[in-house]
Amino acid sequence: MLYGSSLVTRDLDLCLLLSPENIAKLRTALKDFNPKHRISPQKPSFLKYPEELESVNNLYLETDLGVVDIISHVTGVGDFKKVSKKSNLIELFGHTCKVISIEDLISAKKILGREKDIAMIKELRVIQAGLKKKK
Repeated sequence: MLYGSSLVTRDLDLCLLLSPENIAKLRTALKDFNPKHRISPQKPSFLKYPEELESVNNLYLETDLGVVDIISHVTGVGDFKKVSKKSNLIELFGHTCKVISIEDLISAKKILGREKDIAMIKELRVIQAGLKKKK
């Protein structure tokens, strides 16, 4: 949506290094929004679980604001460092945020290959062509 797509996914995907420090920041940021594990709802709140973070690669959460998927690797692109390398900076709600590049987003959608991803690729390519004309 940040690039102008009309297709809505209704969730927020975050790619980051899942270090103890970043998990602590996530817990602080999400504490008022009742974060629960989406895939394993029987687990305690994300605010308390997991305690040991060394083996955590992804977190799939349901919050009062909606679904938040936190991943350490984007299929077809790579880990946080690779995604970050080509990312774009945008202003969002008064904060500067890194957003996956449109090229990397298209690469990820290609690998996933679901019907909804194929539709998204078509639209993203049109948006990408428009962005290149502006440069």
